[in-house]
Amino acid sequence: MQPTNMEPVPTAVMWDESLLRYRFSDTHPMAPVRLELTHALAGHLGVLDAPTVTVLTPPMATDEQLSAVHDADYIQRVREASQLDADGEGLGAERLEEIGLGTDDCPVFSDLHSSSARIAGGSLAAAEALWSGDYQHVVNFAGGMHHAHREKASGFCIYNDAALAIQRMLDLGAERVAYVDLDAHHGDGVESIFWDDPRVLTVSLHETGVALFPGTGFANDIGGTGAEGSAVNVALPAGSNDAAYLRAVHAVVPQLLRAFSPDVLVTQHGCDGHGRDPLADLQLSVDGQRQLMLDARDWAYDYAGDRWLALGGGGYSPFDVVPRAWTHLIAIAAGHPVARAEPLPDAWLALASQRSGMDLDELPETMHDAVDVWWRSWEVGFDPADPTDQSVMATRKAVFPLHGLDPWFD
Repeated sequence: MQPTNMEPVPTAVMWDESLLRYRFSDTHPMAPVRLELTHALAGHLGVLDAPTVTVLTPPMATDEQLSAVHDADYIQRVREASQLDADGEGLGAERLEEIGLGTDDCPVFSDLHSSSARIAGGSLAAAEALWSGDYQHVVNFAGGMHHAHREKASGFCIYNDAALAIQRMLDLGAERVAYVDLDAHHGDGVESIFWDDPRVLTVSLHETGVALFPGTGFANDIGGTGAEGSAVNVALPAGSNDAAYLRAVHAVVPQLLRAFSPDVLVTQHGCDGHGRDPLADLQLSVDGQRQLMLDARDWAYDYAGDRWLALGGGGYSPFDVVPRAWTHLIAIAAGHPVARAEPLPDAWLALASQRSGMDLDELPETMHDAVDVWWRSWEVGFDPADPTDQSVMATRKAVFPLHGLDPWFD
């Protein structure tokens, strides 16, 4: 399904090779090659050369800017931890553990603070460019660090660029901001930072926390006192495929966005829900993820004045999934979608083979997985015995009445 508004619009893409310095180790799943290959693929396919696309260099966020959503003591400790690799001194193990660092998920490295602040600065600059009206859509595919909390690193995430972008737009005058998280993992950090703020609607559709990190994000998690209904969670069964995930999305997201009427839409497009991703158990295809991007563009147009900030996120299949998915994201945001069956350029395949050590015949050939994306509309009725429908109904019952919606019919 194509959106009804696929016109080219002024679109900014945040990119600089300095973003590749966010690199925990040689073996860490958050491999910067996924960013390198995304940028290269978008370039080889001409997406970045479209007349309405501008590539902007992300600045490094200052400590003052980071403190909009992070504790000053936490920022200082991250700075100190960044010295551990350089001179063998810094925070002790206990002090590291208190802020979520020095773990398998978030080991320290010498560029820890600066590289994290660069990603955060990219989303801050994206928010400012969007709110100023210079661009209608902005993409920061290096962003989407949704697990970072106000005072603690978590899940490969140090500074929460998504929350920083949201807070910046609120500070600039936005009255309501909607955040939709399409990662396989619960967007717990963004949710926790705005838990008590009714101006921010956070919606997360993810593999159930019973089976997957971070173990949170259930239907009865609805926001703090005075902000009930501002947090929305759909915890999907492990193994959910395109049809199940898209059914859940379309049974919850557009209804809430219509009721909330945000000034701007922020979406997180972690592609770790793909069936080949090693860190989650969902079974989405690139085709299904592409459909979610088309849907997000429609939501921005229909409900948020066509202001859309799109972020990356998780994604740990860096050679055959992430570059294809996020190249689709950039192209769709710009209004120049890449055909699903578009062949992957030979030059890009050669680069991917070189970076991965894989033979060419081990890499995908086209921009899609040749999956027929279809889902059963919620309007045709729900099946109380179906696990997906059970999750959806639990969420609708918990939050729809708080937005003036009927959980049975809207």
